[in-house]
Amino acid sequence: MQVWPPGAPRSPQPQPQSQPGAAGPVTPLVTKPHKRGIGDIPIRAIYLAGAILVTVTAVLLIFVVFSGDVPTTGDPAGTTVSVAPVPAATATPTASPTPSETPVALPSVPASKAFPTLPGKASVVSGIISDKTSGISYPRLAAPWDAKSFAPFTVAQRIGKVAVPHTVIASAMFPGDAPEKKPSKDADYREMAVRAARWALRTQYPAGAELTSWTGSAKVPVGKGWSLGYKVTYVSGGKTETAQAVVTVVEVGKTKPAMLLASIPEKNKARWADLNTLVQQVRPL
Repeated sequence: MQVWPPGAPRSPQPQPQSQPGAAGPVTPLVTKPHKRGIGDIPIRAIYLAGAILVTVTAVLLIFVVFSGDVPTTGDPAGTTVSVAPVPAATATPTASPTPSETPVALPSVPASKAFPTLPGKASVVSGIISDKTSGISYPRLAAPWDAKSFAPFTVAQRIGKVAVPHTVIASAMFPGDAPEKKPSKDADYREMAVRAARWALRTQYPAGAELTSWTGSAKVPVGKGWSLGYKVTYVSGGKTETAQAVVTVVEVGKTKPAMLLASIPEKNKARWADLNTLVQQVRPL
């Protein structure tokens, strides 16, 4: 042990030196992680993020600005049946008037008129036709009536061959455009029945046919709707003849009503009484 004189400075103890090749503890070099800042983000990534933000903002603004321009359907209850013109030997009529077409003039419609008992023997009712597409039911008549496909109607009963003037009982949705809102008053349905009769005058009879009088005007027996009876005169084979007809429009839960049309020309006047059967028994499903 070395003793230092009092007051003499002490020299530091020499530290042992590591010899090359000697084993000894090694202290690892610890590097603190570098915190990345905004300056370390690549400029390309910044541009990409900015472009995505601008695009999302533009899409959201489009939805907000134009959300009130979404169109609404005129018939929220579902798809309706379009009534096209009936094939005929004469020039094909259109289902609704064209701008150049002059509307057919009709007599004034009575607000109420009892249907007369038409001559002839009523056919046997052999069953019920349920037109699920249009939403109405009505009598199925026995021979000589025969149920056949007949465009543009959903269901049709006919006598004889397809020829103008037609002998037909048929159902479909109301022809032409749907009203802006569903009719609610009897007068509204009566007016739609007039429009249906005008359509039938163009499509079921020879050119030049005239609706000469209304034979009946009454509310449907069940539900909402209106029935009109009418007489038509036309020229066939150089001879003036008459047809009796009825048309009924029935509310079926849609904007458009259903339509039942029946027309019997003079050559089948023995079946005119069948029109009374139809008017009394047409129903909504």
